[in-house]
Amino acid sequence: MPSTYTAERAVSPRDESVSWVVISSEYELHMEACAFLASLRMASRSINTERTYAGRVALYLSYCAERGLDWRKPGLPWLARFLHWMVDEPLPPKGVKRRATPRFREQKTANAIMTTVCGFLRFCGQQGWVLPETVSQLSEKKFLGYMPPGYNPGEEGQFRTVQAKAIKFRVAVEGYEWLNPEQFAQVLGLTRRARDRFLVAFLGGTGMRIGEALGLRREDMHLLSNSAGLGCQVAGPHVHVKRRVNSNGALAKARMPRSIPVTDELVTLYADYVFERDQVPEAAEVDMVFVNLFRAPLGRAMTYHNAKDLFDRLAKRAGFPARPHMLRHTAATTWIRNKVPRDVVQNLMGHVAESSMEPYVHATDQDKRDAVERVAALRKGQVQA
Repeated sequence: MPSTYTAERAVSPRDESVSWVVISSEYELHMEACAFLASLRMASRSINTERTYAGRVALYLSYCAERGLDWRKPGLPWLARFLHWMVDEPLPPKGVKRRATPRFREQKTANAIMTTVCGFLRFCGQQGWVLPETVSQLSEKKFLGYMPPGYNPGEEGQFRTVQAKAIKFRVAVEGYEWLNPEQFAQVLGLTRRARDRFLVAFLGGTGMRIGEALGLRREDMHLLSNSAGLGCQVAGPHVHVKRRVNSNGALAKARMPRSIPVTDELVTLYADYVFERDQVPEAAEVDMVFVNLFRAPLGRAMTYHNAKDLFDRLAKRAGFPARPHMLRHTAATTWIRNKVPRDVVQNLMGHVAESSMEPYVHATDQDKRDAVERVAALRKGQVQA
């Protein structure tokens, strides 16, 4: 029976740091895959990225092993079959209860997996484990007829020709999911503890990534009207976002530090959370802001999985999807719709490229109706242009 591969979480006995590996059904490490994942850590990629990539590489290796294929020598027809298999093959049942209706991957998910697989093969090519001719077929030259806002084509248009994936599904580019003000208020109202209420309000009010929020230290919380006594010249209550290594694997994606102002309401919610936290002795000496208060191990820094479990419960109560990253999009969309200049929003979000702001411009049904009715009124001479 051929080997299958899975992604497994590994904890270092030396410092309890977390990493991810790929192992076979015989419990043997896949050395090339593990080296690829180690390269992600060397590049300071987040632990969540490492976990996701480990699962994707394991899926590719299992597909190859089950069909007696050499994963080092994929041809384009073979990769195309793998791409289509990912959306045609039903996903394994999730949870204890088996669903009557099978689940399938979306095409955009298959594209993301293929991107990771190609990155894995390119890495192996750099190490001499995959032939150069195999790597060269993974991408093809493409001329950009349409350039996204903020893209620099070069003085002579030399950057309009790029390397694009050779195999992928053509899918529509969607805007990011977000919560409208009523949905955000509903999710916030469903929280039952001060810590959870502060976390939801904090993500929706600052636009932070969940990894940035879970990586905050107490020293980053400058919530006085004047922080000069802390050696900080930023005026008003604010928090600092810094890229650093954390025990819970949380990582700020943006490499440049930034400060984000916070409202008096968030300061009050934080005070409520601190009072709740002070009732747990195990949390007293912990420097991380968000910690476990209600389940073991008490006082340990919250992980992404802790936060996801919380949002899963809130979404179930609310009756609509609610994920941590949706609140980042909620903050950005709210700022833009309230006429905050885009360069200010870009700085608050920690984006480097101006083009990163485009997906946050959400046109609502009312926006579209107002536009149609305004044009109709212009034609009838009822309003001035």
